[in-house]
Amino acid sequence: QVQLVESGGGWVHPGGSLRLSCAASGNLFNTYAMGWYRQAPGKQRELVARITRGGSPNYADSVKGRFAISRDNANTMYLQMNSLKPEDTAVYYCNAAPNYLELGSPTLGSWGQGIQVTVSS
Repeated sequence: QVQLVESGGGWVHPGGSLRLSCAASGNLFNTYAMGWYRQAPGKQRELVARITRGGSPNYADSVKGRFAISRDNANTMYLQMNSLKPEDTAVYYCNAAPNYLELGSPTLGSWGQGIQVTVSS
């Protein structure tokens, strides 16, 4: 298991931007697939974006063209969020797993503690 810590959340007006970071213990580059998930009040946790060990991204339809996932050469993953909408309000979670297909599993891989993102006027 690896330890994951999210940062960069907060409050922003609609149309604004935020950048989330996920710092992982150890060097995960080319070892783990990683992803961002979110959970709004009263809703199930859902995929936001995933990135393979090789750096290939995959996005939920609701964020395509607005969000960008990336990872550096060491142990940090990012989520650049632009053109934010009120419906993006949620707790955002960082996820890491040795196998890309294990991302999103509540029992496999590792999860961060979550960070609040609030989009409102």
